Amino acid sequence: MDDEKRISRRKFLKFVGVGTGAVVLTACSAAAPAADSAATAAGAATSAATTAPVTAATTAAAAATAVGVTATTADVTTAPAGGVQGPIPYPEGQIIAGGRAPKLFNLDQIAVYKKLDKYSEPDYIAKAVQAGKLPSVDKRLPETPQVIPNAFFSDGPGVYGGVLRDVWAAPTEGWNWGAGVSQGYFGINSIVVEELVKTGPMWLRGDKLEPLPNLAKDWQWSSDGMSLTMNLVKGIKWSDGQPFTADDVLFTWNDLILDPNVVRANSKRSSWQIGGKDINLEKVDDYTIKWTFPVAKPAYKLFDMNENYFLVAPAHIQKPLHPKYNKNTDYQKFQDDLPPNTLPVVTMGPWIPVDYKTDELMIFRRNPYYWKVDESGKQLPYLDEVVFEHASTGVVRTGKVIAGACDHTNVENPSTFNEVATKAQDPNAVFRVEWGPETLGFSLLINQSLNFGTTDDRTKELRKLFRDAKFRRALTQAIDRDGIAKSVAEGPFFRAWPGGLYPGSQFFDAASTVYYPFSLDTSKALLAELGFKEKDSNGILKWPSGPLAGQPLVIGLVAGQDAEGVGTIAEAVSALYKQVGIQVNYRQLQGNAMADLNTNGQWDMQVSRMGQEWGIPNVRSRDIAPIALEAPVFSRAGAGVDRPLQDFEKQMVDLVQKFAAESDSAKQKELMKQYQKLHTENVYTLGVIISRYGLGMSKTIKNVPIGCPAFFYQWDYDNFIPEQFWIAQADQSKVPETRPNVIPTYKA
Repeated sequence: MDDEKRISRRKFLKFVGVGTGAVVLTACSAAAPAADSAATAAGAATSAATTAPVTAATTAAAAATAVGVTATTADVTTAPAGGVQGPIPYPEGQIIAGGRAPKLFNLDQIAVYKKLDKYSEPDYIAKAVQAGKLPSVDKRLPETPQVIPNAFFSDGPGVYGGVLRDVWAAPTEGWNWGAGVSQGYFGINSIVVEELVKTGPMWLRGDKLEPLPNLAKDWQWSSDGMSLTMNLVKGIKWSDGQPFTADDVLFTWNDLILDPNVVRANSKRSSWQIGGKDINLEKVDDYTIKWTFPVAKPAYKLFDMNENYFLVAPAHIQKPLHPKYNKNTDYQKFQDDLPPNTLPVVTMGPWIPVDYKTDELMIFRRNPYYWKVDESGKQLPYLDEVVFEHASTGVVRTGKVIAGACDHTNVENPSTFNEVATKAQDPNAVFRVEWGPETLGFSLLINQSLNFGTTDDRTKELRKLFRDAKFRRALTQAIDRDGIAKSVAEGPFFRAWPGGLYPGSQFFDAASTVYYPFSLDTSKALLAELGFKEKDSNGILKWPSGPLAGQPLVIGLVAGQDAEGVGTIAEAVSALYKQVGIQVNYRQLQGNAMADLNTNGQWDMQVSRMGQEWGIPNVRSRDIAPIALEAPVFSRAGAGVDRPLQDFEKQMVDLVQKFAAESDSAKQKELMKQYQKLHTENVYTLGVIISRYGLGMSKTIKNVPIGCPAFFYQWDYDNFIPEQFWIAQADQSKVPETRPNVIPTYKA
């Protein structure tokens, strides 16, 4: 169903009660181009509001009807006469039946590093060895490969062969991941890039909350806690047979992360500072690296050596392309080197991209140099091939899983929730789905950077206004969250969310959450207190003073096209804000254009599907307060740009730094209670609605961990460890390989 038809359909829906009877619920404890000027952007907000007086209830109904919400007077909280409506208790959520409690393990039950007596491989790889095309398997593996105990597999050790079918719906820019170039997400990046430690599978740990070893097999703190020595796995090889050593790690560190000219690197120097002082990394020998810190034992920095911030790049491939070592190139060319059709890709991941057809198909074949094995010595991965088919949106992926034409999906697109929940309960369904914790949150973000990205008087004055907590509160109380929740997805899947930490986070505390309810009267009163009293002939408030005095209050709003639901929310917010006298000019942008706006800071407001940091602040603490220059996106700065913080931001920075350094979980939770109160009381983010992600998998795929979330510490592929997947031989023939027996080969 296309967007136009979907919106049209919603206009005729009336949501009564809790929706479909197919879903059982119970109460639970809350556990590219720069933007145009908003004043002249095409596609301005909906028709002008009239100047006739209206009640809060009728304005809510009018705004809600614009996006297909059936509003009633019960939806509206009316402010006391002459005053404003204060906060109310945040209610408990509901759970969707069907989820399973995860099975947890100690680290030594998940993975160990040791040499086995023998190793094995698929027959077609063994034939290549016999023909002299590949070294023997024991010579391709490291001295002590990562060994997965049989007891860890939810369906036991697997058999070789079979195809994993998936879908991707984001642009593939190329393979220079160290320079911030996107491989297309949807799991593609996860199976080609390796990192020092892994945080995705942390949800499986029952012993302690610490990253899993990966390229770094273990680490030791010095007695004074000022340094950390990491031991790398000795003898790992890149997929072209070249050795992985500390030189690859140091190239990634010095020439990608710390080089200020690599503008899109996944992390920057500021990300690797504590209190403005640098963290240093040095090579001890080919398989040992040493971190040195400005404070004692900042164990939380282990979380930054993960899938997000330390993506190890092949120095022998990228160093000759880097401007530091090649005077005949520049940084833009370096970023653009290794385009999508530069195949096969040199990687340490379980599969290698061998075929790419733009916006059509991507085929991966097993990496004969992959460095992990099962307990019997079988070299992983079990599956020989992975095929990604391109689609316009992720909704297509979910539809294909339901139909049996795809093997994996994240149930994250609201339009599919009801259908997925209903069909998954059919005993003949070809797929299964598990609903995770409440971590699917949509927010309205307000750009609170005072100086970064401002270009004219309008943007400068808006930033000052955005930094007034009273104005942000006026904005938040003009949002009909309950109505929007019903318009985004049929049934009881979404509910109101004020922002801050996700209710599904172990650090969330409802009592510390300040929840300002929907009240148009309150919003109008607060705007009046700020001096916004006069309106123009279109019913839009005029700036009361300053360089914009007498001009209409116009705000730009953007949302990306790659997250379903943001458009519906943006339209609803635009209509509601018109009712209080604010004109919103809304544009929907492609992912690359959104990324560019965030990089240069040239945006006013955006509707965003929020990231992991709001569920797992212990892993991504630097992203929930303005500690690093590039985060959070709504209060970021650039090098050399003055970044004055709001008073409550300074308090949050202090709390988050104490939280990150605290090892006692009870004390961490107390610090997050204080953070949550500051965040929601000051309306730092304008949360809108919250729900749950579902993980949908074909029933033919074995070894999906019990209770696996689609989204928690990381996304899907980092959570469920795909190299351990296998398909029974009886089911393999149903989906033949597209490139049978193909082994990736590289030019000399």
